[in-house]
Amino acid sequence: MKKTLLSLAILSGFAHADEGMWMPQQLPQVAKQLKAAGLKLDPAALTKLTDFPMGAIVSLGGCSASFVSPQGLVITNHHCVYNSVAVNSTPERDLLANGFLAKTLADELPASPGSRVFVTVDVKNVSDQVISPDVAKLVGKARIEGIEAAQKRLLAACEKEAGYRCTVASYYGGLEFYLIKQLEIRDVRLVHAPAAGVGKFGGDTDNWMWPRHTGDYGFYRAYVSKDGKAADYSKDNVPYVPKHFIKVASEGVKEGDFIMALGYPGRTNRHRLPSEVAFTFDWNYPAFVKNSGETLDIIARETKGDPAATLKYAGQVANVNNYYKNRRGMLTSYGDSDFLARKTAEHAALKAWVNATPARKAAFGADIDAVEQLLAQRDAETKRDFYYASAAPKFLNSARTLYRLSLERAKPDADRKLGYQDRDMPRLTAVINGQDRTYVDRVDKALVMNSLKKYLAQQAGEQDAAFIQALGVRAGMSDAELMAQLDRIYAGSTLANKDERSAWLKKSPADFKASNDSFIKLAVALSASDIARESAEEELAGKVQQAYANYMKAKIAYMESRGQAVYPDANGTLRVTFGKIAGRDHGSDGTGSWTAFTTVKGVVAKATGEGEFNAPEKQLAAIKAKDFGNYVDPKLKTVPVNYLATLDITGGNSGSAALNSKGELIGLAFDGTLDSIISDWDFNKANTRDIQVDVRYILWNMQHVDHADNLLREMNVK
Repeated sequence: MKKTLLSLAILSGFAHADEGMWMPQQLPQVAKQLKAAGLKLDPAALTKLTDFPMGAIVSLGGCSASFVSPQGLVITNHHCVYNSVAVNSTPERDLLANGFLAKTLADELPASPGSRVFVTVDVKNVSDQVISPDVAKLVGKARIEGIEAAQKRLLAACEKEAGYRCTVASYYGGLEFYLIKQLEIRDVRLVHAPAAGVGKFGGDTDNWMWPRHTGDYGFYRAYVSKDGKAADYSKDNVPYVPKHFIKVASEGVKEGDFIMALGYPGRTNRHRLPSEVAFTFDWNYPAFVKNSGETLDIIARETKGDPAATLKYAGQVANVNNYYKNRRGMLTSYGDSDFLARKTAEHAALKAWVNATPARKAAFGADIDAVEQLLAQRDAETKRDFYYASAAPKFLNSARTLYRLSLERAKPDADRKLGYQDRDMPRLTAVINGQDRTYVDRVDKALVMNSLKKYLAQQAGEQDAAFIQALGVRAGMSDAELMAQLDRIYAGSTLANKDERSAWLKKSPADFKASNDSFIKLAVALSASDIARESAEEELAGKVQQAYANYMKAKIAYMESRGQAVYPDANGTLRVTFGKIAGRDHGSDGTGSWTAFTTVKGVVAKATGEGEFNAPEKQLAAIKAKDFGNYVDPKLKTVPVNYLATLDITGGNSGSAALNSKGELIGLAFDGTLDSIISDWDFNKANTRDIQVDVRYILWNMQHVDHADNLLREMNVK
């Protein structure tokens, strides 16, 4: 690969081994650090995406995972399979509470709608093809359209081979673009998940906390057609045969050992401007926390005493709870830090460097000034529209998507908006078909009511007049009047019925315009406003992309001048992070040192028999009887549960394979500690620790508690 800003930046300086989410192709440039940290594999091997071990690492489209058998068995976190367990549960067969194990292939269950297993097979730098000389001349909406046209051409060429999903990922605020090709496996099935008293032990109380005792693991299986091609679910499909899979380590780990995690981290924000930091922590995160708390309260109130409704919203509750606690932890860390002051000083130093020479000022000065103004406009619009989407009923938003699909389908496929092309139909169909499995009318209505009241309380100039008029609501309406209007709208639609809803995937614009379904009628009425809003957003986005990319170019050049490495912020693409297993000298709360490992003794100490600490009786009995088999740690004298490491991870890394120096599975990354999650914005080498579930605890539970002997044999666990 030719040298790019990414590679040149790495050559310019040294980064701590514990910091950085490295693109695989960058690893030879930090080979000395990898070897010094303890890696026994050739670092160059990690750049080959179709070789071992990278060929075994997969994305679930929000979580990370890996193949662990030649029959397409996939291991990931329990919280990553949680929604699949929930949608397959009923009050009479509560798989969430009791766990699930398929003893045969025939017993495996379809995963939640839209589930995918993505296997990355190629990554190419396409920056010059996305921002071509012609596109570089464009501004605003025209620039976004030029970028999208280039992306569609690249995607169409990349996806000529059936069964692959390609993405053009942006790095450094739109400065560079990479084309990523992935095998898209669409038939995904649930194989095994422990009881919630293992997989979610400690619940939200222990989330982001240490010490931790959570068995956060679960298994899927990837299926393909008999000829080995990606295919929709069918009883005739067969398990996918991966080219490579991760073998379980035959030896346990100890403090100080090398560790690396391979996965798909979602997003970090270490290159953000001071104004973005201030807006996020002074307004956006506080608003998010407040709204999330209200959402959780509403769902709890509306599902109380209704086990079926509780199961339908279990996945959403788990997701909201996770980010609710995450953002609160971020705010606490931010409030106790000098982060904004440091960020402001760093930005001032950058501007001084830019203005120090006429050439640099001419190259970068105008865009650095422009990006600040554009971000202020974007922040104001984010604030204005905070409640806009959630003030619309779930199936109204579905109707808007379906109507837009009908309009786009009238165009040649190459001319349609991204998200509405033929390539998008399998995923869109799966999502639309499965929406009723996570929906209860009264819950949705209560959530909408909460957001709509807040939206109507905003100044009239901050409201979307077309939206308010279409819904037939207005500021000053009483709660009873608002609810009565919502009742009328909901009662006038049949989109909650799967068959009725799915039929609209293939209907024409004329069919939509002729419909008397209330949500469909609203979607048609709002279409012009929705498209105008999208155009305005693209106009701003095009200006931001142009200015932000040049700002990042200046920042990289400035950091290079200071001998500092510049790794890309996480953006959902395949990364490698490495470090060591390590505790911490002192807990942030002053309670003393954090040991690197927890053990099953802590499970017994925490177990209450109910709620978040409801460890299964059969597990507690096995611990009491010291029925540990071969999984006892020689130093700890019992079975380890979780351990800390210095890995640099974030959301999306959940389920990442934690590997030893030989590339063997030693656990799964699943969490961080509350006082270090601000590392998404402000990396702190001293505090940053992530949490893994030890593979020995996984195997012990599988063998001695759930008797998943069939899976252990498949994984060649002796």
